[in-house]
Amino acid sequence: MRLNKFISETGVCSRRQADQWIEAGRVTCNGARAVLGTKVGAGDEVRIDGELLGSKQTQVYIALNKPVGITCTNEAHIEGNIIAFVGHRERIFAIGRLDKESEGLILLTNNGDIVNEILRSENNHEKEYIVTVDRPITDFSLALMASGVRIMGEMTMAAQVSRVDRRTFRIVLTQGLNRQIRRMCSALGYKVQRLQRVRIINIHLGDLKPGEWRDLTPQELARLLPKPNAALPKRRPPTTGVRS
Repeated sequence: MRLNKFISETGVCSRRQADQWIEAGRVTCNGARAVLGTKVGAGDEVRIDGELLGSKQTQVYIALNKPVGITCTNEAHIEGNIIAFVGHRERIFAIGRLDKESEGLILLTNNGDIVNEILRSENNHEKEYIVTVDRPITDFSLALMASGVRIMGEMTMAAQVSRVDRRTFRIVLTQGLNRQIRRMCSALGYKVQRLQRVRIINIHLGDLKPGEWRDLTPQELARLLPKPNAALPKRRPPTTGVRS
């Protein structure tokens, strides 16, 4: 097994982060500094910053309704970080991010493979948002958002856009540029007052209250783990957690 996959399956971080740690010289295998592409097998000793890495953890997949003010970072020293907020018993990390001032659905896991599956741009996974701006939005502006808006020197990809009310619209994206929706609105003369993500692929926010989380269902995971031999976690009684 490749070293970055081994590290990610222990729940410490994603494969991408593992590669960064390996390149930085923070990882050793059997006492020697590891390099990208190192392979490990049963009995090999892997350490990060001198600390022995544990065995593979039970895989965790949860959906959180992130409140405004929580920062989507895995860095424990940052105040208000999402990992401390959730307080899960396993070491987990967020898949992607929502801006601190945004809210809604975000997924967390300890499985680095699923991170790559969701974030890989060529997979064109849908993410759905409900957006409220500071003044009535015109049909023309909505049409521009649907066809593409120039931000950061490039045109955004076509999107599904529909009106909710005078100042609120629904948008479905298949790309994830930095602060994309806020930049699109700003380019058309609007300021976002509320941005809520309500769906990632086949996973819906539903009736989760802000700060509440739940385990993903086997049906939801079946879409995220497309390989026929991918093992789904054993069904457990519904679990919810809430932080105020």
